[in-house]
Amino acid sequence: MAKFELKLPKMGESVAEATITSWLKNVGDTIEADEAILEIATDKVDSEVPSEVDGTLVEVLFQVDDVVQVGQTIAIIETDGDNASAPAPAATETTAPAATTVETASAQVEKGMETAAPVDYSGSDSFYSPLVKNIAKEENISLQELESIKGTGSNGRVTKNDILSYVADKKAGKTAVAAPQAKTTAPASTPVQKPAAPVSVNGGDEIIEMTRMGKLISHHMIASVQTSAHVQSFIECDVTNIWNWRKKHKDAFAKREGENLTFTPIFMEAVAKALKEFPMMNIAVDGDNIIKRKNINLGMAAALPDGNLIVPVIKNADQLNLMGMAKAVNDLARRSRDGKLKPDDTQGGTYTVTNVGTFGSVLGTPIINQPQVGILALGAIRKVPAVVETPQGDFIGIRMKMFLSHSYDHRVVNGALGGQFVQRVAQLLEGFDVNREI
Repeated sequence: MAKFELKLPKMGESVAEATITSWLKNVGDTIEADEAILEIATDKVDSEVPSEVDGTLVEVLFQVDDVVQVGQTIAIIETDGDNASAPAPAATETTAPAATTVETASAQVEKGMETAAPVDYSGSDSFYSPLVKNIAKEENISLQELESIKGTGSNGRVTKNDILSYVADKKAGKTAVAAPQAKTTAPASTPVQKPAAPVSVNGGDEIIEMTRMGKLISHHMIASVQTSAHVQSFIECDVTNIWNWRKKHKDAFAKREGENLTFTPIFMEAVAKALKEFPMMNIAVDGDNIIKRKNINLGMAAALPDGNLIVPVIKNADQLNLMGMAKAVNDLARRSRDGKLKPDDTQGGTYTVTNVGTFGSVLGTPIINQPQVGILALGAIRKVPAVVETPQGDFIGIRMKMFLSHSYDHRVVNGALGGQFVQRVAQLLEGFDVNREI
């Protein structure tokens, strides 16, 4: 018997630690390679940590709510092999499809472990367990091939069975690979932690424990208000030209790209341009020092189905054209709703935009997302009567207008800078080129 140390895997360049939210397995449970053992959270993104070997969970080194550093040992798994430091693929379960072929593929993988040339999968945005990577390397499966495999694990993750079936089908000369049915795992016999049930008190009131994400948001908001001297500037913006332009192009865009053209990428493009013109809004405060950010990384506050908020980040937003911005916005919004954001997707933001108009709010006073120094709230677009100035004189017309609400840190951003910045965003939106194509 040998003991394998399960370590917290690296989850992104800027992620150094994670919080354990639940153990899916208990001490004494039998574990299969690539099977999820525990769930972790980094900021607001949840992930699973799979086992790299077959064996039995014999020791848990951290408890729920403990913070663990990347690379730390979190559990000990007892294996049947003499050396658990370099896990080899286990035999395929008898219930898996094409069992004989898969077992043959697994044996060939094990036989070639010592001679196969290394393949680099670090360029992938997807998470692959060490076992899956080992199999892919031994079979000389390229990164492009690996990313084409349809995963049946949690959040579409590629499991051991998925890649072994792919290898078997590839050797059989099949061009279309059908993913096997997702393997179900019996729940742990004794759950480590159960969600707290509502507690009734006098008068029929209930005490409900906050969720983990709710606690994180609560602490983050309180810390921000206690840290920054919040002040707001408001400006009304005429977006009639943008409204009409989007109405003209949205159907063709949806037909060509297969996704919607929303107002958000237009607004984000204007904010990125304004930040480039006002670099002292793209800063952070570190004690008595100001950190002037090189990159413009826009946070995009998004509402989740459970009512909580998450802020995925569009990296180097000033380098994207409108098409690129639309793609980035739609991708992050979709993965936010589906719970498929990666830890790095919420890291590194330098300025945040939140759309309070989604809920019908005309304007709002958002709280700064620390350690940033500003956040812009987009109000609802309304059809209103307005004075329209023309060379022939003024007249009353129907216009599409919205309020921009800018909250900024008055410790380092004075009223002139805060006001000029949001004014520039409004100017960029009102001066939108209606003749541009997308």
